[in-house]
Amino acid sequence: MIKVVTFGEILLRLSTDGHLRFSQAESFKATYGGGEFNVAVSLANLGINAEFVTRLPKNEMGMCAVKEMRKLNVGHENVLLEGDRIGIYFLETGTGMRASNVVYDRAHSAMATLEKGKFNWKEIFKEASWFHWSGITPALSESASEACLEAIEIAHEMGVFISTDLNYRSKLWKYGKNPTEVMPKMLQYSNIILGDIDTAYFMMGIDTVKPDYNDKESLLSLYDVFFKKFPSLQYMATTLRYSISASHQKIGGILYDGKEIYKSDVEEVFPVVDRVGSGDAFMGGLIYGLINKPLNKQHALNFAVAACCLKHTILGDYNLATKEEIEKLIEGDFSGTVSR
Repeated sequence: MIKVVTFGEILLRLSTDGHLRFSQAESFKATYGGGEFNVAVSLANLGINAEFVTRLPKNEMGMCAVKEMRKLNVGHENVLLEGDRIGIYFLETGTGMRASNVVYDRAHSAMATLEKGKFNWKEIFKEASWFHWSGITPALSESASEACLEAIEIAHEMGVFISTDLNYRSKLWKYGKNPTEVMPKMLQYSNIILGDIDTAYFMMGIDTVKPDYNDKESLLSLYDVFFKKFPSLQYMATTLRYSISASHQKIGGILYDGKEIYKSDVEEVFPVVDRVGSGDAFMGGLIYGLINKPLNKQHALNFAVAACCLKHTILGDYNLATKEEIEKLIEGDFSGTVSR
């Protein structure tokens, strides 16, 4: 059975009720989330054996996060219980022309203060087929970056397939290093990279471009820069997002295997309930699609896009859409009629 290991920080998510501003809130709804954990939840929900590796404080808040993993059927055998605090993010959900707003409170969290050598990665990867990480972890601190690189290098040595979501967060890179100083040496081991071309070029220290995602020929040369630089790379993927407003999104995707570009239809999502975690839903859907139908790359991409679309209709960080709901959307059923 395929086993996927993801590594990152699970956060306490504190969101205002409905669409209230922070200044209006008298209480916050407490849930959990985090990019790499969201991917594990998506995969577990789709029937994949998914394990999440992280570091959490050994207190009530840390144990509540572990209980959340257990509730969502995500493996938690290698959660390290130490450190001072859990990371937090505050969310103000936008609507219409007003964008959502996120405020991070994760300095000195258990993951931000993680050092390499804390996890027995050879044991963790012993039965793993796939390892997923994102650009969020190396953005937390220099020590977290080194710990993430350690996991990547061991996964590569053991022949584990490695996926990366670039996940650039400008509010996080505050410890004196820029992505260009950190990400290239980590990405060299990636077998699949998810991210828009501008972000990928930025992280590589290459002059950014304005890609035309409707021009397949020009995209070939832009993506090929990474295939030439990173010999392990097998796929690059991009989520296409056209934001009409906070409540109205158009979603599509591109997958490139070094030879052929696959492109999905662009679907409209309206009204948006919660777009946080939608990129993670795309990543989870893509991993699932490539695991289950590795020869049908178009279907893998369509599955990722449909998963991303459905996540916009679900409150919270996680995509809880079922395989049947995703496949139904792929087949063109957007009616939303009641299932009786």
